[in-house]
Amino acid sequence: MTATVRLTTAQALVRFLANQYSERDGHEQRLIPGAWGIFGHGNVAGLGQALLQAAVAEEADLPYYLARNEQGMVHAAVAYAKMRDRLSAFACTASTGPGSTNMLTGAALATTNRLPVLLLPSDMFATRAPDPALQQLEDTRSGDVTVNDAFRAVSKYFDRISRPEQLLSAAPAAMRVLTDPVETGAVTLALPQDVQAEAFDWSADFFRRRVWHVGRPVPEPAAVERAAQVLRRARRPLIVAGGGTVYSGACTQLRAFAEATGIPVADTHAGKGAVAWDHPCAVGGIGSTGAYAANELAREADVVLGIGTRYSDFTTASHTVFGNPDVTFVNLNVARLDAVKHAAEPLVADARLGIEALAGALAGRHVTDGYRRRSRALIARNREIEEECFAPGRGGGRLPAQTQILGALNDALDERDVVINAAGSMPGDLQQLWRARDPKAYHVEYAYSCMGYEVAAGVGAKMADPTREVVVLVGDGSYLMMAQEIVTMVSEGLKVIIVLVQNHGFASIGSLSEALGSQRFGTSYRFRNDDSGLLDGDVLPVDLAANAASLGAEVLHAEGVEDFRTAMEKAKAADRTTVVHVETDLYGPNPPAHGWWDVPVSQTSALDSTRAAYQAYAAHKATQRHYL
Repeated sequence: MTATVRLTTAQALVRFLANQYSERDGHEQRLIPGAWGIFGHGNVAGLGQALLQAAVAEEADLPYYLARNEQGMVHAAVAYAKMRDRLSAFACTASTGPGSTNMLTGAALATTNRLPVLLLPSDMFATRAPDPALQQLEDTRSGDVTVNDAFRAVSKYFDRISRPEQLLSAAPAAMRVLTDPVETGAVTLALPQDVQAEAFDWSADFFRRRVWHVGRPVPEPAAVERAAQVLRRARRPLIVAGGGTVYSGACTQLRAFAEATGIPVADTHAGKGAVAWDHPCAVGGIGSTGAYAANELAREADVVLGIGTRYSDFTTASHTVFGNPDVTFVNLNVARLDAVKHAAEPLVADARLGIEALAGALAGRHVTDGYRRRSRALIARNREIEEECFAPGRGGGRLPAQTQILGALNDALDERDVVINAAGSMPGDLQQLWRARDPKAYHVEYAYSCMGYEVAAGVGAKMADPTREVVVLVGDGSYLMMAQEIVTMVSEGLKVIIVLVQNHGFASIGSLSEALGSQRFGTSYRFRNDDSGLLDGDVLPVDLAANAASLGAEVLHAEGVEDFRTAMEKAKAADRTTVVHVETDLYGPNPPAHGWWDVPVSQTSALDSTRAAYQAYAAHKATQRHYL
């Protein structure tokens, strides 16, 4: 007779999660290394009690981590998964109602970035005995709708556990999706608060150690040959390396392939570092905020080999950067959804195995000497542009340009150090200027581009690899969105450097607003002006450095570039979380633009600035096309 164990649903889930492992290439690791949580009614007596019991009674090894914001803990979990190549993912639990819905933005970020996270939002009573409970949404159309149904749209898997025994099928299904490189993203198991505390006799086999094998899909030989035929005809080929290259661990194979064929390699935000910035074939970031060399080669390319990229609008410059009228695509991707984009010749396979197969099929093939010289000349121009952006006195204002600070920061960091960013003007500057030599050194979330990601992500990245220096690069806009997890860094004893760039406004949106004829409206942090009625008065007396210190961080003030260099050396030598505060010029200048981004402009307007902007927009729009 099968042995049974009497546990609550929450206790059973904790024990189950503690025994799940992932494996790839013979290396096993914990699939769920721990649980983030903030407790309230709905989970304090369910998952809260279960995690406490697991620790005190040593029934299960599932460490608990306290976050300060529910969205923040999801960001921390996602950053951890990104650093671990999606082979390990945290669980996150929150209380009923607003605690749970605070995780929605994090869920959308995880799914958009295709990064695994397990969400355990508490739900209303399955029995409906106390309806309407505190914080319950009363839907007039249906009695079984709760606010957690909002997770359906942003999750790759969603289930509501309305009976304990449903966990027997739902929990393994959740693990299946978390470990699927194609389908992974946010996985949500909504847990009614009464069901969490309800006891059931569980089969002991449910809690056995289970290993989820993450395979490498093998490329079909015929598909390899079809892709190779297209590439053999290429005279000006270009590789676009995306995040799938990094997650597959295919960076060594990509570098060898580029060296053997001479094909230049451009990268997306997620793919930066797959080929070191100073490699002879590396031509920099591509797309809307891409580098000069990459975008020039993209405009000329007759064949584009996309590896592990989903071709976001920033990568394609909103379908304008690939300018050759006869351009064709070969897409190597583990997901067929991405492999067939742009009417490509698809090669559905693991990136590492696919690159190796293409290398064999193209043995002896090499770009022409003329094309190689063209690539190297463009790379040389890239370097000139970078140095111009880093140069002293750039912009000529009292405050340094942001690009100067980025140059000094790049100089200060070692090749394994991690820089984290997500939103504002800095991702664009970084894509052009950051000199990554390691595939984990550049951690920029730019699929969802979520303000507030940065500080929380610093927690997860440091937990994922404590041997690396982790540097959070955050503007005042993102800092004000979510800085609470500095407290978590302090409480967990994590040493993270936070570079807080203060420019008293939204630099990115301000610049975009100006370019679109909206005159930087509503993008500066200012007092309201009684004369104009607008927020264009004096600068607000906000002291973000004092705020960071109040959260427990050491704070260093830097005035100018050289002072910033000195502060960074002190921060690197510190043994606890340190914030380096530096002011920069809100008006830039930013690096020169080499691409376009489709943001619609008003077709009719009483403003001269908007009418002029629309003319420029229409000219760019005329170059936009589908790649059919």
